[in-house]
Amino acid sequence: MMIGMTTIPRTMSTQHPDNVNMPFFAEHQMLGGEDEIQEAFYAYAHLGCGEQMWDFEGKEVDNFVVKKLLAKNESFFRKKKLGQDVRLTFRVPNPDIERGEAKILLETLESIPRSFDAAKLFYGEGIAPVFEVILPMTTSAVAMNRIYRYYTDVVVGKSGKTLGDGMTIGEWIGEFLPDRVHVIPLFEDREHMLGSADIVREYLQDKRVPYQRVFLARSDPAVNYGQIATVLMNKIALQRLWRLSEEIGVPIYPILGVGSAPFRGNLRPETAQGILNGYPSVETFTIQSSFKFDHTPDVVQKAIALLNDTPRQAPLLIDEERALRIIDIYRAAYGVQLRRIVEPVNRVARFIPKRRKRKLHTGLFGYSREVDEMKLPRAITFTASMYSLGVPPELLGFHALTQEDKAFIETVYPHMKEDLRDAARFADRESPFFPEELQQCVDELASGGVVSQAHREETKWIAKNIQENTVVDLGDAVLAAAQIRGFLG
Repeated sequence: MMIGMTTIPRTMSTQHPDNVNMPFFAEHQMLGGEDEIQEAFYAYAHLGCGEQMWDFEGKEVDNFVVKKLLAKNESFFRKKKLGQDVRLTFRVPNPDIERGEAKILLETLESIPRSFDAAKLFYGEGIAPVFEVILPMTTSAVAMNRIYRYYTDVVVGKSGKTLGDGMTIGEWIGEFLPDRVHVIPLFEDREHMLGSADIVREYLQDKRVPYQRVFLARSDPAVNYGQIATVLMNKIALQRLWRLSEEIGVPIYPILGVGSAPFRGNLRPETAQGILNGYPSVETFTIQSSFKFDHTPDVVQKAIALLNDTPRQAPLLIDEERALRIIDIYRAAYGVQLRRIVEPVNRVARFIPKRRKRKLHTGLFGYSREVDEMKLPRAITFTASMYSLGVPPELLGFHALTQEDKAFIETVYPHMKEDLRDAARFADRESPFFPEELQQCVDELASGGVVSQAHREETKWIAKNIQENTVVDLGDAVLAAAQIRGFLG
């Protein structure tokens, strides 16, 4: 889709560490530094992704990514112009929540004009290689406006300020371009995801923009509210954003943060068509690490081509009032079952391998996830830990749904049965941690699927050691189970 001379990508490569296998170019067991520069080029040039998210949140990141990409891959970027044919989009810390990293936001915004200068030297013309930033945990239009105004008023605005000798900073240093940035809100909790259309409406009321992108989280809300509740929240938000776009006459292009585990979106190469069917109004889908590195390149390329080539359509209509009632019922049942397993989940989490040289994203409630006063690991580690115990998190809360509820959900979540079947293959009903209420549900959920005995053998050993409080390294078994699943978490 063309917006002036730029394209809104259908696929965004991200740095989410949900992969089992390391890419061929990795120098170590954790990606970082130069590896991530290579990863971005690989996503553009070999996999066909139209965009790379560059994450400044929670890690030491390379501030010279634009200069290094262009210098190391000159022939490719001569043909595919960065900022025009392919995008690089910064994810920045939220200073309202991540106080310890607040100034990284300012440093990141200050780097955008420097990246522009590097690209101008390379191309001989003024193409902004970076012109959008993602604000995680967005809660208000005010938070978005602070970034927008800081960039225009401070980063660019200082150009006209004079120095002691009468020379302006712009005359001394050169102009500061681009003259503005697009702020992409990332909504991660129920209140603000459901209120996303109102927040975006307020943000846009004093701006003339050709379009607005909006990022909806899929993973972290699933930890907070459960899988079914999160999908319904996503669907309501997408419907409200579509209606807002029609109301104000500004194209709104949603991004959906989907991972490979069913709990985190179930976007793998073999499920790409199902995701397109289930989220027709989403413009951009995230291509996370497991998608990229846990499948053969030809399979990945074909799936990304399918996502890239399928045009966006109107959202699936949803009865919001009924959906909200189901969310409340489901979320309550999910929370009860989650509380019973929180302690073993946190114990297994210590053995989940790290795939990036980074801190965890701070998230909604600090470095650990807090749900109803329960301390939990972040989404990828949480998901991997649950699977390692033989309790796929997708199944929690499912027993609370009536047949009428399920029929309604399938009208807006057409691949619900497939997602749950994919998860149920890795359930172990004999696990001491498997919820009793779900015993009768498993036959229904696993219908048509083949239960993985190999996976069950690994999780049985893990669960036994956790139950008996054995002091043993579970890392090999955790990784073996992940290899069988085809994703970490």
